[in-house]
Amino acid sequence: MGSRHDYYRDPSAPKANSLVPGGSALVVDERGAILMQRRSDSGNWSFPGGIMDIGETLEQCVVRETKEESGLDIEITGLLGIYTDPEHIIEYGDGEIRQEFNVTFYGRVVGGRIEVSDESTEVRFLTMDELAELPVHDTVRLRLRHHEEQRGTPYLG
Repeated sequence: MGSRHDYYRDPSAPKANSLVPGGSALVVDERGAILMQRRSDSGNWSFPGGIMDIGETLEQCVVRETKEESGLDIEITGLLGIYTDPEHIIEYGDGEIRQEFNVTFYGRVVGGRIEVSDESTEVRFLTMDELAELPVHDTVRLRLRHHEEQRGTPYLG
């Protein structure tokens, strides 16, 4: 742990030197619980996801990253929102300081089985009540709140 540090609306945040398109999946099971992974780099619970590779769409990226990080095959079913807040800065141990750029898609499981990757210490479906008691970054809590609100249109911000 400790190779990633998130700053959110923090005046002491370092200046971003990178902007990388990425996406994540908000996958809900039949009970309404949400697929979450506990990140090995920060210890926080988060959605599976990652950054695009050249030659793929963002949707393909999110499907690929969800498989790599959770063991589950998903299909994209919708769009929760676009999250590009310049006040969310992510500092990595290698000197990269990235401004948030995340598109969060809705997805549903179509196959596979839950497996933990080297990017996480745990992967499981968690209810909103369970998540209230766990370490979750404010920017992920914002997305969870948008999901709870059952918005009719995607969040743009």
